[in-house]
Amino acid sequence: MSSSEPAALAATVRSLATALVVALLFAIRPLVSAAASDPLLDVTALDRWWDFDHPAASEAKFREEAANLPADSTARYELMTQIARAQGLQRHFAEAHLTLDQVQPALRGRPPRLSIRYLLERGRVFNSSRLPERAMPLFRAALDQARASGEDFLAIDAAHMLGIAAPAADRLSWDVEAVAMTERTKDPRSKRWLASLYNNIGWYYDERADYARALEYFEKALPAWEARGDPGAVRAAKWSVAHELRSLGRYDEAHAIQRALLAETEKAGETDGYVFEELGELALAQGDDAAARTWFAKAYKELAKDPSFKANEAVRLERLRQLGGVR
Repeated sequence: MSSSEPAALAATVRSLATALVVALLFAIRPLVSAAASDPLLDVTALDRWWDFDHPAASEAKFREEAANLPADSTARYELMTQIARAQGLQRHFAEAHLTLDQVQPALRGRPPRLSIRYLLERGRVFNSSRLPERAMPLFRAALDQARASGEDFLAIDAAHMLGIAAPAADRLSWDVEAVAMTERTKDPRSKRWLASLYNNIGWYYDERADYARALEYFEKALPAWEARGDPGAVRAAKWSVAHELRSLGRYDEAHAIQRALLAETEKAGETDGYVFEELGELALAQGDDAAARTWFAKAYKELAKDPSFKANEAVRLERLRQLGGVR
């Protein structure tokens, strides 16, 4: 047996097991609700514990909180799905699958929310592993179960993930459906999805060089992010607006926003390679090659530290290296 065969066999077994779980979850919809002695995870606490910019810290927090929960409790299994999500964000895909493998045997007979979270997080790991064809059935199953059980937040999450994992021609329709779901829901927490959904639609149009439509959606996303009170997300939203302004040739407006973001990050004692990159693009577009070279070198130095950027944006990173004159 070659060294690759055990891994291939494990992947095949996991794929078959996941397919079986999806089939069972469709065939046998749990008819139970969370008992007082086995409550579901407190989502308000979960939102507070999550720091998507620092998934390793989030994983550590989840493990700390999980240790305070009964070993066989639904809340603990829910939290394990979030540990898997944090592991996936760190590109620790094998570990994420192993964590979800521990959740899988506990699904039957539990409240629907646990199986929905399991399907979502297994799908996210596959999608982040560049296996969207294996993620799509999981996201569809999660969407159907969440709708059937009135879990609006998770239903919108599933539709949002379908908008990411689906073939390019289908993505916008899923995002539009998710927006409609968000606008219909009466759950305040679920309405927070509008920020992410407007952002996704903005990037859909950006990828098709429809920069005016992209700017429209990024400008709609900005106040939605501000309402959520996440400073990092607000900075990213402003960056996206400035990115589209540059793409439209509105250099002075774009430069003002990026300079403000630079000052904000410097005041916080932080660095942002994406801001450096945009300042380089602006300098290049306006013919200041020396300044562009400096900004691109700074951008390369910062973004090369990011494992996800290195894995997903290799061509972009190499361009930064060359334009920055980095050897």
